[in-house]
Amino acid sequence: MLKLKRVYEPVASSDGIRFLVERLWPRGVKKTALQVDAWLKVVGPSTTLRRWFNHDPGKWNEFRRRYFRELEANAEAVDPILKAARRGRVTLVYSSRDTEHNNAVALKDYLESRIGKKRSAPKRVA
Repeated sequence: MLKLKRVYEPVASSDGIRFLVERLWPRGVKKTALQVDAWLKVVGPSTTLRRWFNHDPGKWNEFRRRYFRELEANAEAVDPILKAARRGRVTLVYSSRDTEHNNAVALKDYLESRIGKKRSAPKRVA
């Protein structure tokens, strides 16, 4: 099972394995204070894509399409998350204020389609 949590939310025993899924370290958070099992920088969107998206909900569908293409091109980057999710609960930790339009939401959809937990897979990109 995959769940999402902002870096600023308290850690819970129900979180399971926690992965920070941002390319950049969250502002205002000390590395010693954030309890994550791993920081998976490479699963975050590229700098170019992140800057282009700029948290604009109007670009959400196109962001997802481009981000899924990046993930497909580097499929082994998500392996630690997939392996952990097959064994138990995983929490994807992110820093965005927008809880509906961010890379962790898109990544969760992508991962759920990969592990077969979601009936409607994300749109494939050519």
